[in-house]
Amino acid sequence: MNPSDNLKQIVEAALLASGKAMTLDKILELFDEMERPEKKDLRAVLQELSEDYADRGIEIKEVASGWRIQVSRECAPWVSRLWEEKPGRYSRALMETLALIAYRQPITRGEIEDIRGVSVSTHIMRTLLEREWVRVVGQRDVPGKPSLYGTTREFLDYFGLKSLDELPTLAEIRDLDVINEELNLQEPDGGAVEQTTDEQKASDQEEMPAPDTSETTDEENSREEHALEPEPEPETETEPGTITAADMDTDEKQT
Repeated sequence: MNPSDNLKQIVEAALLASGKAMTLDKILELFDEMERPEKKDLRAVLQELSEDYADRGIEIKEVASGWRIQVSRECAPWVSRLWEEKPGRYSRALMETLALIAYRQPITRGEIEDIRGVSVSTHIMRTLLEREWVRVVGQRDVPGKPSLYGTTREFLDYFGLKSLDELPTLAEIRDLDVINEELNLQEPDGGAVEQTTDEQKASDQEEMPAPDTSETTDEENSREEHALEPEPEPETETEPGTITAADMDTDEKQT
């Protein structure tokens, strides 16, 4: 096979076999030095492949890490049924935190909490860091030196973006629950990514403000006041013919 005559087929096969995004330099490494094509030829071939895949269930897309073959967004809901487990959904709190980092980076955890009005749970930050969607990019030059967070290339790859410029404008953002549903978030290999019930409860508890106990109901106040009143002493019954202390006092006065 002559590489120059079959460059399109070779590139297509390489992207399919790789299973992940490939840069132009990585594709060029597949060829010997004498047969290595020019980068402009590679770009032309990739553009042709993108047009060939336009009306198919898969597509060739350029993301932050390079070029890759992926399932088209239109077919994703049906393809996801290949896996038994239902795709996991991230909590609204996590999506809000990630969105703030993406749009306001670099940003500190304290600044995120000021904007959201609630504390950011440690579980959320750990999840974002472990997924490698977020990384520490520096420290704010203020007392305490809080960490500054920014998004990563893996974040762009996962959401099918080439750069942050492809993020929707703030005016285009609708309800985060709708965005979460449209993204159909799941593991690249089809496994579900979902917090466990205990972790969700712990996260929700951290997100919820403490209940206000400064006021009590009228019924509670009434019960408390009644509890403070002294109870009347019980009356004792005497049998007929019994002499009481009061009777003795009366007899003494009469004598």
